[in-house]
Amino acid sequence: MSGALLDTSVVIAAQGSVGELPRSAAISVVTLGELHAGVFLARTEPARQLRQARLDALRTAFSPIPVDEIVAERYGAVVAVARDEGRAAKATGVLIIATAAATSRTLVTRDLAQARLARAAGIPVTES
Repeated sequence: MSGALLDTSVVIAAQGSVGELPRSAAISVVTLGELHAGVFLARTEPARQLRQARLDALRTAFSPIPVDEIVAERYGAVVAVARDEGRAAKATGVLIIATAAATSRTLVTRDLAQARLARAAGIPVTES
């Protein structure tokens, strides 16, 4: 595969509708998990409804890439890079980086720490 993998930070920051995100890109199932957490953690009903609507639109627009054995292998490699360099990394971020690596996609992110780790692991990155 090739193309782009949109990080959760890009999906959340998209102005307007999910329809503005590039259809040629992909998302990880981990992004769906993070968005579900956002729905559960919303402090007000209007915020919860807005987050749920975005999640529903994203689920309609994209077929998420699952975490499989190949992603798990790449996850181990990225964790090793992080530890070798003394970096702290969230498991969700590492799983998204690993998904990009496993599918030969460029990671598109707004998270500078995640971008640095991906580059250190040899994964192409576009900062959005």
